[in-house]
Amino acid sequence: VLDARRISEWKKVNEFEKLFADYINTKHCVAVHSGTSALIVGISALIYDPRFPKVKKGSKVITTPLTYVATINAIVLTGLEPVFVDVDPNNFSILPQKIEEHLENADDPENYSIILPVHLMGYPCDMDEINRIAKKYDLVVLEDSAQAHGSLYQGQKTGSLSLLSIFSFYIAHNIQAGEMGAVVTDDANLTSLMRKLKANGRMCDCSVCTRPNGYCPYFPQGEDDDFDPRFVHDVIGYNFKIMEFEAALGVSQLKKADFIFEKRQDNVRFLNERLCKYSDDLQLPAFLKNVSYLAYPIVIRKHSKFTRKYLREELEKNGIESRPLFGCVPTQQPAYNYFKGEYEGKIPNAEYVGKNAFYIGCHQYLEREDLDYVVKAFEQILSK
Repeated sequence: VLDARRISEWKKVNEFEKLFADYINTKHCVAVHSGTSALIVGISALIYDPRFPKVKKGSKVITTPLTYVATINAIVLTGLEPVFVDVDPNNFSILPQKIEEHLENADDPENYSIILPVHLMGYPCDMDEINRIAKKYDLVVLEDSAQAHGSLYQGQKTGSLSLLSIFSFYIAHNIQAGEMGAVVTDDANLTSLMRKLKANGRMCDCSVCTRPNGYCPYFPQGEDDDFDPRFVHDVIGYNFKIMEFEAALGVSQLKKADFIFEKRQDNVRFLNERLCKYSDDLQLPAFLKNVSYLAYPIVIRKHSKFTRKYLREELEKNGIESRPLFGCVPTQQPAYNYFKGEYEGKIPNAEYVGKNAFYIGCHQYLEREDLDYVVKAFEQILSK
């Protein structure tokens, strides 16, 4: 990238987009600077596209209450309203039966526009049922696959199971570039719109500018006007472009995707085998061969004498980092306190997991001695 003397979006971004679309098995990929901006630009494209009249400001999006807050932020920031239904406490995925129950009892079913499932921690949602419900109620499905690079559902990669899907390449994720995101889709019209929207709504949607080669598809040949489509804007957009550096890191990581997937699976399998003796106190992550694990999530069981706070503090004393599992957005995130009265006590699985789940690393750079150390730390803590 440095030798090319071009650090803003150029050939590496284009290369990454093609490689990642091939990896997910979609026709198109649009790279942006984060998973959050991928959500915003994807929803915004649906709002602008006249083929999706139900997706409009003020319409409702059915989604999970158990997710990183960026999912809900993007819905709110684009002018839509999140509606929450409960999750499966074992794999943290939105429950399709709860989606259908909600729609069957909704006073205003025509004001719903999108179902936005999140493949949290790499666990795929039940996309067959979600797509069936979406078709029944004429809704768009947008997958949040930010944490599920490489996870499979019925033999297909998550992100290829709906109209469009977003990914994040944040440093903690399976495929990492520091900060980067992407939207994948088979829809050429949405791809064109997203390319415009991510570049402040400019008229051209080229992934690599052809003007230096003496040709521009947007330049009217023979016109006397000094016309530059990069500075003519026909939609209102954002600056979500990225740099060549992030794309170059993404290209490098994609070459290691299978190794990353397999190593994380091996680490989860190893930890489960060694920690299963504590399953009376800890709900360990279900091991499935189709899951690309973001991390190693643990839920404290209801009857356990240990608390999440105690375990996290003791792990930290032993040099093992952990993170709480995000929290239940409408009842446990202060930014969304205005939802608390409506949802408190009505999404019990999400509320319980939000208060009692945490995760530690299972990443590909952990060696056997690291995993042995983690197991020994758990043994010492849980034997007290």
